[in-house]
Amino acid sequence: MPPSSARWTCCVLLVILSACARVPEPRLFPEAPNDITVRTDALLPADVVLLGEQHDAAEHQHIHQHVVARLAVEGKLGALALEMADAGSSTAALKSNSTQLQVQQALGWNSKSWPWAAYGPAVMVAVKAGVPVLGANLPATQMRAAMADSQLDTRLPGPALKAQQQAIRGSHCDLLPETQISPMTRIQVARDISMARTIEQAALPGKTVVLLAGSGHVNRELGVPRHLPDGMTVKAVLLRAGPPPPVEPDTRASTGKAPAFDVIWTTPAVPVKDYCADLKDRIKPS
Repeated sequence: MPPSSARWTCCVLLVILSACARVPEPRLFPEAPNDITVRTDALLPADVVLLGEQHDAAEHQHIHQHVVARLAVEGKLGALALEMADAGSSTAALKSNSTQLQVQQALGWNSKSWPWAAYGPAVMVAVKAGVPVLGANLPATQMRAAMADSQLDTRLPGPALKAQQQAIRGSHCDLLPETQISPMTRIQVARDISMARTIEQAALPGKTVVLLAGSGHVNRELGVPRHLPDGMTVKAVLLRAGPPPPVEPDTRASTGKAPAFDVIWTTPAVPVKDYCADLKDRIKPS
């Protein structure tokens, strides 16, 4: 090979090798939109961040992933707790390179109720960061006992209990027999208590536990915050699909009543689905 050709070949190889050296390693965490990063940072410091979603809003699950990733990148994520898996299930024994199937098995994941494609990305970010993912919901095997436990009626103040009962009526399209309102409310309260216990047990100094759950569960007046220790710093975030709610006068000074959520993050509206039409086929009013 002529010297000039050899020099040219060497130069090309050096350029290629140099370019290869600058190729970034695959990112462990997804890149969050700047507004989500800013909003997440504004929640801190906090012992607990509760993300209350609308289950059929895909953008809310994308936010889950970005919030979890942001905290993991900063080394501030202590645990990820889920409404979507039963209390007692955990990924704590898994390695950070565990497969999605192994993670689903560890959590006893029910894909019919909770699509893995929606929630798996946030879960896997935590697993890859070496952070435990914990089931937090009341197991189905304990629901019958909860329905019969009248002591659960005392876990909320009177006005909050009535509001929770009304929420149960509304979420079931006013189709439940009145005799079922108290038992179903007890299940809701028991679920909130189960999630609160999971969070409390996972708490670590200087770290934040994140809960992914439906918006009703993170409501400060009715849900999980009611059952957390007073000393915990809790931030309840409502993820709302559609325009923000009407601005109401701040009556906290006169009533002493805190808002149901610390902050509301709005996302684009989703198509309205008539869930009551499906429910009418399964529940007959009394």
